[in-house]
Amino acid sequence: MFQLGQTEREDNDDQRDAQAVRPSARAPAGARPAAPPREVTGAQSLVLSLESLDVDTVFGIPGGAILPAYDPLMDSTKVRHILVRHEQGAGHAAQGYAAATGKVGVCMATSGPGATNLVTAIADASMDSVPIVVVTGQVSSRAIGTDAFQEADIRGITMPITKHSYLVTRAADISRALAEAFHIASTGRPGPVLVDISKDALTGRTDFSWPPAFELPGYRPVTRPHSKQIRAAADLMLASKRPVLYVGGGVIRAKASAELAQFVELTGIPVVTTLMARGALPDSHPLHLGMPGMHGSVAAVTALQKSDLLLALGTRFDDRVTGEISSFAPEAKVVHADIDPAEISKNRIADVPIVGDCKEVIEELTAVVRADQEAGRQGDYAAWRTRSTGWAQTFPLGYAPEENATAIPPQYVIERIGALTGPDAVYAAGVGQHQMWAAQFVKYERPNSWINSGGLGTMGYAVPAAMGAKVGEPDRTVWAIDGDGCFQMTNQELATCVINNIPIKVAIINNSSLGMVRQWQTLFYNERYSNTDLNTSVGSRVPDFVKLADAYGCVGLRCERAEDVDDTIRKALEINDVPVVIDFVVERDAMVWPMVPAGVSNDMVTTARAMTPVWDRDDEAGDA
Repeated sequence: MFQLGQTEREDNDDQRDAQAVRPSARAPAGARPAAPPREVTGAQSLVLSLESLDVDTVFGIPGGAILPAYDPLMDSTKVRHILVRHEQGAGHAAQGYAAATGKVGVCMATSGPGATNLVTAIADASMDSVPIVVVTGQVSSRAIGTDAFQEADIRGITMPITKHSYLVTRAADISRALAEAFHIASTGRPGPVLVDISKDALTGRTDFSWPPAFELPGYRPVTRPHSKQIRAAADLMLASKRPVLYVGGGVIRAKASAELAQFVELTGIPVVTTLMARGALPDSHPLHLGMPGMHGSVAAVTALQKSDLLLALGTRFDDRVTGEISSFAPEAKVVHADIDPAEISKNRIADVPIVGDCKEVIEELTAVVRADQEAGRQGDYAAWRTRSTGWAQTFPLGYAPEENATAIPPQYVIERIGALTGPDAVYAAGVGQHQMWAAQFVKYERPNSWINSGGLGTMGYAVPAAMGAKVGEPDRTVWAIDGDGCFQMTNQELATCVINNIPIKVAIINNSSLGMVRQWQTLFYNERYSNTDLNTSVGSRVPDFVKLADAYGCVGLRCERAEDVDDTIRKALEINDVPVVIDFVVERDAMVWPMVPAGVSNDMVTTARAMTPVWDRDDEAGDA
């Protein structure tokens, strides 16, 4: 039995006509020629399906309802199962694997609490469009609805946060459910798909053959943009004087970074990359103005505010970017391209909506703009380039030690990690001040090098996500840049890393506080620090992170002086056979700047406490 979950909205008639006709019955992409059926258990069908889908890693924990699947999994020579210490860790590890590799991540858990412990990771993957398939065990189909031991309606619980979901109660349906799940998770707007399998389906018998044909009526994600909309976007570009490419994480999910770089070179339009799009265009590119939003660069925030055209690619107009939406980019027309039609005009009305895959949208725009240029039609953005890049030079990202501070500036630690490790590494972050500093002060030169929880803002994300990224990219250095609060939520996965030879490096930015909350308490709550002191470095060390690392079998280091930062990082980089945990004791009153306070216009951006940038008269006059 399959129960239909959520699907993406159907496109309009013109866009549907523009799309290539697809057959209703199909096999998984890259499927091998069909093999003769053979009789197996449902559990064996599950494992054989994972093997046929080229899954190499599953993160999970066994339990009663999923236990039948773990017996044949033990015999698999193709699928590596990594036993995590908490199901949330399995979910975030699958996310990290997917974000680093571009492939579908897989996690597995049992029914009831095992499944519900995955909810945070599923919600996180949904918000950030991360392709994962979540396999959960369920009580026997005859017991569903009876409040049986460890029963939870995980499909109902996760309905709002999955792209699609299945309840499978027959062994014969397992292979088709897996094939469909991988197809749905990885096509259109990527996202999490849940496959909940009853215990009797796993123990029942069926004939297995691969690939299974499947039908997905109503699921027809549009990838090719409509040519009329592309032409309309190009016309707005010709008329524009102050355009900005507003690039979101959809460009990375679409593997469109190379196409974006070509388009920027062709047009000469300045670019901002959101928190989820860091690395989509190299930070070193002269037209890259940085990250926009609440803690974005002054140049990026100001360019959006003063633009007359936003070319929004794979982005959601999130509140952390727009600030008060009614005052965001007030003079700008909007071209909004996204593969998910539900996102277009959701927060900001688009003058030209384009439904399509970002890679194909950029390719089509490039072709049309190139043809215009060859015909002598070209936008004139020279003055705008000078102004916008000038803001980047006038208001660069930077930091200064807090007044009377004696501890290490946290920004310096993160800046040096990036400088000494280089752009080929993968950097995963938790959520809070350290996340913003990592987005600001590490230089990202390639896509998939920056992994973080953007939409949901999940504390505890960094360590398991870094673990998953290291499994997917074993030859890259992988850093988890974490806070002392975030780290304590999922640090048990260090045991998983040690036992499974996953040598990640963890930098704990230890300000003995819930740092971002403390910053808001400083700025907006009269320095009333209610329940933000973690006692991890100021006054006590509970816990002692170096001793904790040693207890897990990791190398534990501590750095408390700025002059020791480089040597400590170099020592960590030299150790590649076990995980390394560094306790960087940093200034607790350091703040993230620039900042736009929540709920106000981006025009209120401040570069430091009570400091708002001032533009010269020529700039202001030029806006008239």
